Amino acid sequence: MKLLTTLFAATLATSAMADGHLPNLDGKEVVFVTENAYPPLQFVEPGTGNAVGWEYDAVAEIAKRINITVVYENTSWDAMIPAVSSGQYDVGMTGITIREDRKEQVDFSDKYMTSEMVMLVRGDEDRFNDAKSFAADADLLMAAQPGTTPFYVGVYDVLDGDEANPRIIKFETFGAGVAALRTGDVDLVLTDGTAGNGYVASSDGALKIVGEKLGTEDFGFIFPKGSDLVAPINAAIADMTKDGTIDALNTKWFLDYKLGG
Repeated sequence: MKLLTTLFAATLATSAMADGHLPNLDGKEVVFVTENAYPPLQFVEPGTGNAVGWEYDAVAEIAKRINITVVYENTSWDAMIPAVSSGQYDVGMTGITIREDRKEQVDFSDKYMTSEMVMLVRGDEDRFNDAKSFAADADLLMAAQPGTTPFYVGVYDVLDGDEANPRIIKFETFGAGVAALRTGDVDLVLTDGTAGNGYVASSDGALKIVGEKLGTEDFGFIFPKGSDLVAPINAAIADMTKDGTIDALNTKWFLDYKLGG
């Protein structure tokens, strides 16, 4: 389901785009698809309506380094992997965890970020402080997007392994789950630490993180199987890691940027 199309219009001269040590794709048009629902990686900025985030900045930098013209499309999370797998889009980005089962459908880039799963709760939560105490209270509810890593961590690492457990309230977007947490409709949202810390920092005490980290996950871009874009994008990611660009983006979006600020 396409919701929005945005053209990344800056097509620079070849001499400015690639300096010779990275692949040069001669301005090739590449269609990236995202959900725009996972701050601070990609989201619609309150107040401006602009689609922004870590992944947008990273892709803009990749585009300059390997000389591609980026077209953005939007779709829902549950449609994204099948759509990329079928070749409807060239690249998918929305904080997608690199997993072996997903590799059966799509190819992944090298990881561009490693994150850890955390428990996001309201700032005044005092009924539980870790996964065990949450699981022990049958009245507590958790928000999750079906098919995502937080959903499976919630099912198998927090609750009883039953994907139909009624304590898991399903939402179409991550942001909707956080909104339900704020209003008290659910009591827990599982998220990677980067997004969770962003929400906490901008919540003025309304949200906090409790308990131990529940594991680590690596994020990557996804491609149709056999895509010839994997190698050049991997080369750009390695280059950005080596020269400090990845670290600079982390500082910008996870430390300096305040959601809603």
